[in-house]
Amino acid sequence: MSDKTIDFGYDDIPESQKQGKVREVFDSVASKYDVMNDAMSLGIHRVWKDMTITKINPQPGELLIDVAGGTGDLARRFIKKAEEKRQRRGTGDPARAVICDINAEMLLAGIDERKDAGMDLTRVCGNAEAMPFPDNYCDAVTIAFGIRNVTHRDKALSEFHRILKPGGRLAVLEFSTPPEKFLRQIYDTYSFNVIPRLGEWLAGDGDSYQYLIESIRRFPKQDAFADMVKETGFQRVSWQDYSGGIACMHFGWKV
Repeated sequence: MSDKTIDFGYDDIPESQKQGKVREVFDSVASKYDVMNDAMSLGIHRVWKDMTITKINPQPGELLIDVAGGTGDLARRFIKKAEEKRQRRGTGDPARAVICDINAEMLLAGIDERKDAGMDLTRVCGNAEAMPFPDNYCDAVTIAFGIRNVTHRDKALSEFHRILKPGGRLAVLEFSTPPEKFLRQIYDTYSFNVIPRLGEWLAGDGDSYQYLIESIRRFPKQDAFADMVKETGFQRVSWQDYSGGIACMHFGWKV
């Protein structure tokens, strides 16, 4: 029986090959991932991440699972935001975070002893489609710029729902499609003409960044992905465009 096909950038490949090909991409770019994120977004990705953490509203004593979070950006933000509240209140336990990434190279590249100091931060190598955590385990799940690289997104979303406690919340930050035509044209011109060249110059790998920008174009539009989140059991699902729709944050609750 022939294997089903799935998108890999603008190519369609056997479904069984996508996970390995995505791993190759991130093995290649891991050491320069943060530098490239700053260059590609002019640093705006940091603002998007701040807004995502504000929406998820970390509390003292809570546990976050940050999926595909090899760099640790969201995990550290979550712990810091919860600690600010704990210090103001003068009570409660410190928040904790687990970074779960399928790519060991990304986990290793994200280790920073200075940034991690004083934080209850754990790194686990694991697959979003089969999370290595028990049911009703954590208070929040985040995934930033990772869901479009998952082969079976419905399985990953179901896993996020499974490991969340009742009352837990999910935040998915992902590149998206600007609804305004003029902004889409500017964005496309920049993406296809500048980003692969930046990738070649800064990371020595233009092809991987060509895939990454193509994968954004194959990702479902905002309302279609929101429907997928609802179909996996999340309630009160919402989404918010950032920077005119260049990125979008999807949010849902486990009730």
